[in-house]
Amino acid sequence: MDDRLWTDVRATLPWVAALDHERELRLRELASRFLHDKTITPVAGLALDQPQRATLAALCCLPLLEFGEQGLHGWSQLIVYPEAFRVERSHVDAAGVLHEGNDELIGEAWEAGPVILSWADVMADCADAHAGFCVAAHEIAHKLDALDGVLDGTPPLPREWQREWARDFQSAYDALVADLEAGRDSLIDPYAAEAPEEFFAVATEYHFSDPHTLLDAMPRVAAHLVRLYGPAPFAAR
Repeated sequence: MDDRLWTDVRATLPWVAALDHERELRLRELASRFLHDKTITPVAGLALDQPQRATLAALCCLPLLEFGEQGLHGWSQLIVYPEAFRVERSHVDAAGVLHEGNDELIGEAWEAGPVILSWADVMADCADAHAGFCVAAHEIAHKLDALDGVLDGTPPLPREWQREWARDFQSAYDALVADLEAGRDSLIDPYAAEAPEEFFAVATEYHFSDPHTLLDAMPRVAAHLVRLYGPAPFAAR
């Protein structure tokens, strides 16, 4: 990735300008590897030029600054829609009844398949980078989570840290669910209460886009994410 292309990336992604020099160089190397190893496939009439592809690569690599390029293992394609996209869902409930319907999504990460993003929502995140949302980081968190073969809200970690993570994340998740069920407001997006894996992914979004809210709401979770991802780019008040 040459200097001119990286300048374009830097101008688009507020997170990059907030990194120190060493971490910015690391991100640039990871993004270059992403462009070399991954296929970026725009669909539904979307066209992406090279600076836009480089921007996507850098944003997807932001959660890998400490984890490293092994976080890219296990998948090969990034699919990009112009905007939110519809997917068909079906499930069988406890009574054995089949339910079918459509969901509108802005991102998705298949456990053993591609990452899918809405370009419009990626750009919206860049335009308001402190709002608590970063769909690319959310989906890459799912990919990190899936590296150990189980999508459960815990990425592969050393054994002792994994025990501490599981304890602290479960406690924070249970407290969030209890608050919402009791009708109390939450400092973070209630979607985090959908499942432990979504809790991890939503917390990841806050680490990168609104770390102060995450620290106020869930200090132990915030501390684990600093250890996993490194200092939040917007950590300075």
